[in-house]
Amino acid sequence: MAGTDRSFLSSRRAIFVRVDQVVKTGGGGIDVPPKTLRSIHLASTTWFILCVGYILVLALWQAGVRWWVIFSLSGYSILVILLLISLYLCAIFRGISRTGAIEAEHLLTSTNYYRIFYAAAPFLGGLAGCVGAIGADRVGQFLAVIAVGTFVTTFLVWVIIDPVTGLLEVLLPPASRKHRSIRLAQAKVEREKKQKDRERFLAEILAKEESDRRRWQQVLRPQAEQLACLLTASGADLEQAESQAVDIGLNAWQMGGLGCMRELHDMAIAISKQKNQNEHLTDYIPFWWDGIGTWRVSSLDKMILASR
Repeated sequence: MAGTDRSFLSSRRAIFVRVDQVVKTGGGGIDVPPKTLRSIHLASTTWFILCVGYILVLALWQAGVRWWVIFSLSGYSILVILLLISLYLCAIFRGISRTGAIEAEHLLTSTNYYRIFYAAAPFLGGLAGCVGAIGADRVGQFLAVIAVGTFVTTFLVWVIIDPVTGLLEVLLPPASRKHRSIRLAQAKVEREKKQKDRERFLAEILAKEESDRRRWQQVLRPQAEQLACLLTASGADLEQAESQAVDIGLNAWQMGGLGCMRELHDMAIAISKQKNQNEHLTDYIPFWWDGIGTWRVSSLDKMILASR
């Protein structure tokens, strides 16, 4: 009796382990690597394209179009076909790889059985065409039935059945609708949190820039007044003024980088206009500072200064 109970418990434990494996493998009972699934889908897509091309060529030939015209049309349209195939494969490969959150909402289409069925739909259509073409008199007719079966099956599965199934399994099951609502709510919270973080980060940057600007205005006031005086230099005094301006610019670069140099430049120009009652003066400071740190003057500005 004890041996019977022990064997019964062992069999139940084996059943639970098997059920757990089925659940972990996406409900399909098999574990298909994504690379293998993509390979199957790529092969089936290639088969589908060949069947569609065969149908088009056969239709043109039956309509009386000559071979050289058919090959000419194929040659001109090959780039468009390759572009459409690339876009299609990109969309399909993105749809195959689904996250755990989507799998909880797509109880059927996220299973491995359905994914294999979806990827191999053209092959299944071709197999159905083979069965339907039994008894065909000619090889061309046999191939045409296979190609049409592939096209019809692929169109039904990829264009009609899959979107409708995906929509229904999201809208109908209460668990899917609940999970989708929770996921959307969490996504909204995450977006709001990221937006607040960006706003806080931007506010901190602006506050730091404003604090640096006020500090520079206090510290660099004497240098700004000295630069304003150097702008009135002329003739032989320009070389000495340039040397002094370079020292001031280098000190500003060491203090706060490019932002500090710009603030000092603006202060010097404002003081110069105030002292000279808005009289026009040539602004030599950018050219004196050219090459200090990351301060640069465009070639056009250099040409304009040289022409004066």
